[in-house]
Amino acid sequence: MPRKLIWTDVQDTQIKRLRSQGSTWDTIAEAMGVTRWTVIERGRRIGARLPPPDFVPDPEDPQRAPLPPGDPRTWNVIVQGSCLEGIAYPNRKETR
Repeated sequence: MPRKLIWTDVQDTQIKRLRSQGSTWDTIAEAMGVTRWTVIERGRRIGARLPPPDFVPDPEDPQRAPLPPGDPRTWNVIVQGSCLEGIAYPNRKETR
């Protein structure tokens, strides 16, 4: 009897992110270590879809101000695929 998978928010986010970037179900399944049909069913349940064919993301403004430390746009890229994925940036201030 196969064991039941317990899906986490991090896994759901990863499926949605990869699918929105245009990844195939086979690629996502391989990255997550599950079968293609398992990830297809989970993707269907959480609403992971491909972007429309004519979708073009807005370019970033080169004149924007620097992002603060721990901004989700940079932090998520840094920790992607590590044990910190899905964990918020620690907002600690060291005092001496």
